[in-house]
Amino acid sequence: MKKLIVFVFVGFIAQLIDGSLGMAYGVTSTTLLLTFGIAPAVASASVHLAEVVTTAASGVSHWKFGNIDRDMVVKLIIPGSVGAFVGACFLSNLPGDLIKPYISLFLLALGFYIIYRFLFLNGRSSSKSKKQWSNKQLIPLGLTAGFLDATGGGGWGPIATPILLANKSTEARKVIGTVDTSEFAIALSATLGFAISLGWEQVNWYWVLTLMAGGIVAAPIAAWLVRKLPSHLLGVLVGGLIILTNARTLLHAWEVPAPVYPTVYGLIVIGWATAVWMAIKNGRKGKVASGEMVS
Repeated sequence: MKKLIVFVFVGFIAQLIDGSLGMAYGVTSTTLLLTFGIAPAVASASVHLAEVVTTAASGVSHWKFGNIDRDMVVKLIIPGSVGAFVGACFLSNLPGDLIKPYISLFLLALGFYIIYRFLFLNGRSSSKSKKQWSNKQLIPLGLTAGFLDATGGGGWGPIATPILLANKSTEARKVIGTVDTSEFAIALSATLGFAISLGWEQVNWYWVLTLMAGGIVAAPIAAWLVRKLPSHLLGVLVGGLIILTNARTLLHAWEVPAPVYPTVYGLIVIGWATAVWMAIKNGRKGKVASGEMVS
């Protein structure tokens, strides 16, 4: 019973983070399963099966709160689904550990850029532009993010969210809602791929049901939260999470001695907290300048 409560709680926290910041459900859940000795392919299959339900709940919640760009969702779904299906079918033969550090370096750089953009480039005004993403941009993004999501047990949000946020014409809450909503198709495609390559008997239904339960409860809360958080603060929160997540990946990939980890994480958290404080301060200044804050 104690273990059941723990996994429901983990599913809740993972979906709350994913639904409000656009990433981390797959990474958080898969990491937990791997620590219990579950094989990578089985862990990824279990997480994606749970995500079919949690992402459906999240997508409906984001849609009700107006957090999605429907055109972008449609453009991402097909290439993302193809990439996820192919990645799931060939997981056991892919050099995921070899390419992961290079992807993490790229995402780490994007994380710093996103924080810089939302702190100093007036990210709050980005929603005024109506520039649309083209198929030439979204097809390779969907294919790559879907493929890596299936092979790594998480990757759709960590890859798609920062790249879409890096475009100054896209509103932060709509990027997060769009990525979360389109993830339903990616999770479904990956699950079908795993079913073909592994069979349903390999899925650990205990993990799946507990993760589902926590995620369903968290989905509407996260969708409401992302609507309420100011865009500039949301961007900084996402950027810091990207940096922290990929720093961890790089530390493991480069076999950095364990005693160094607390120092690196401490510096990142301090820098992240400072950026959040600056974002809040800038937001208050903006309200004062526009006459919205009552003294």
